[in-house]
Amino acid sequence: MDAVQAPAADAQVSDELWPRGISRRATMRISDVLASLQLEFPAVTTSKLRFLEEQGLIEPVRTASGYRQYSPADIERLRFVLRQQRDRYMPLKVIGERLAALDAGEEDEPAARARLATRDGVRESAAPRLTVDVLAREADVEPAFVEDLVTAGILRPHPSGAFDSWALQIVTSAAALAEHGIDPRHLRQFRAAADRQADLVEQVVAPWRGQRSASSRARAGTLAAEVGELCTQMHTALVRAAVADLAP
Repeated sequence: MDAVQAPAADAQVSDELWPRGISRRATMRISDVLASLQLEFPAVTTSKLRFLEEQGLIEPVRTASGYRQYSPADIERLRFVLRQQRDRYMPLKVIGERLAALDAGEEDEPAARARLATRDGVRESAAPRLTVDVLAREADVEPAFVEDLVTAGILRPHPSGAFDSWALQIVTSAAALAEHGIDPRHLRQFRAAADRQADLVEQVVAPWRGQRSASSRARAGTLAAEVGELCTQMHTALVRAAVADLAP
């Protein structure tokens, strides 16, 4: 077996960088990393990992033969990066800055996420199936309200009838607006604006999506997340500017 070119290889745990107190002995291959991430991030690929490495967000060690090897600490950093992209559409530059702040102890460490439970050795889903009834219960609204959002085109269920993870936030926000007399039919303009912005993002990433290489597809996904977040920030700033003069 090739020797791993890592500093202080015998020091398996380090508190110098985040995450602290987790082994930094690099013995995992890319296939092991993908297997570890598969349940939470089923779309992650080898090219995605290499792209994140190119961006300086992960630094696997190399064997004498040039193979990449990862440690449990590397896995946790990868989980952090992928969650920030998936859950917050955070640009890679900002994610890198957050990691640097965590490394320096300038930012509180993220709260640990609950581990997935198992039943008879089979891993269960991390989140409940989002149906109309589940959304209504979680958002504390009537199922009819959720159905009105579907009828108005604000919520779009998958062919299976379930909703994606963003649906709960949409229902919660719609319910808060409803308290001010803004009902689901008034929200169609929000959906139309979001669709136009999504079309704009699609134009930006089209050159990358059109290429066959896995690295290009990974780049397209990352670029879509970043441009999408910039569109969100622009929309928020414009709305805030537009209503600023309405306040006394």
